[in-house]
Amino acid sequence: MRISELSRRSGVATATIKYYLREGLLPPGRATAATQAEYGESHVQRLRLIRALIGVRGLTVSAAKDVLDALSEVETDTHDLLGLVFGVWPASGAKDSACKDSAGKDEDPDSDSSEVNALLAEMGWTVTEHNPARHVISQTLDTLRSLGMDYDWQKLVPYAQLAEKTAVLDLDQLQDPAEPIEKAERAVLLTFLLEPALLALRRLAQEAESTVRYRG
Repeated sequence: MRISELSRRSGVATATIKYYLREGLLPPGRATAATQAEYGESHVQRLRLIRALIGVRGLTVSAAKDVLDALSEVETDTHDLLGLVFGVWPASGAKDSACKDSAGKDEDPDSDSSEVNALLAEMGWTVTEHNPARHVISQTLDTLRSLGMDYDWQKLVPYAQLAEKTAVLDLDQLQDPAEPIEKAERAVLLTFLLEPALLALRRLAQEAESTVRYRG
């Protein structure tokens, strides 16, 4: 297809496609003349993933290029691919990082705590040391206690159990796409677009439970 058709099919403006080509996010098409080229379905899929990484996940063009470059190295390993698009590990050195477990290799003491390790052990979860969610949990527990709440990792266990069920649902929905690019795009959309809806469901459920308990 010509670049105009590629723009129509992907929903990306022609000028933006040319920019992605210059920046190396999109591979060049097959040259048909000095100033013309043809593009295929792989370019449509790639553009959709670029839109998901930049428009949905909020990556910069440079960061999206790093992820796309790294994806080409791990596209046959679904675990590594999902780790990249979820932002579990950085695009650089992703393959090596994916091999590390929660035993503490190359641990950054500022990004983790014994409470987080205790929670992971209780749940039987194996995750990488640099998963940014570790720091979020540790920081949240510290903040709650600084505000006078008696709150520790054990109170998070019921929430972790719910999160585990959510993760099963998430990954079940990633079984169908066979192509790595399609799987990566679906993972970004289902994760980052659904997060506000999941929070909204919690708010709805809280009101419904409050109605049952306090309004009869």
